[in-house]
Amino acid sequence: MQKVNQELKRFNYLNGEINAAYHEAARRLHLSDSGMMILYIICSSAGECLLSDLVRLSGLNKQTVNSALRKLEQEEIVFLKAFDGRKKLVCLTAKGKSLAESTVARIIQFENEIFLGWTVEERRLYIEMTQKYLDAFQDKIKAL
Repeated sequence: MQKVNQELKRFNYLNGEINAAYHEAARRLHLSDSGMMILYIICSSAGECLLSDLVRLSGLNKQTVNSALRKLEQEEIVFLKAFDGRKKLVCLTAKGKSLAESTVARIIQFENEIFLGWTVEERRLYIEMTQKYLDAFQDKIKAL
């Protein structure tokens, strides 16, 4: 086994804590993790999103997304409609827009406040380094 260096341990710890904070937010907002993620993505996409994009952006497997969507459909939070052939668009209902406004929109506001509390240079550097990490990690995964 290869030893994980201290910086990577700290990086992984921080990622885990960030994920735990989002889980706690979902719990406090009375949403499942997958439900919050789906509402967040749709809310960030002006109230509608392609199902395929939802799966890709959420990081959830297709079965989990479909299960969460069925539950959200039953609760009349979202509806699906055909789009451009076989594609499906996931849209918020009026009830869904209201729910998103009282839940995930608050999380987005928190995130905006945090980012705007940083200098322009701090935001640029954070995004640049995160992109650099993502690109390198994706290249390594392709080589598996």
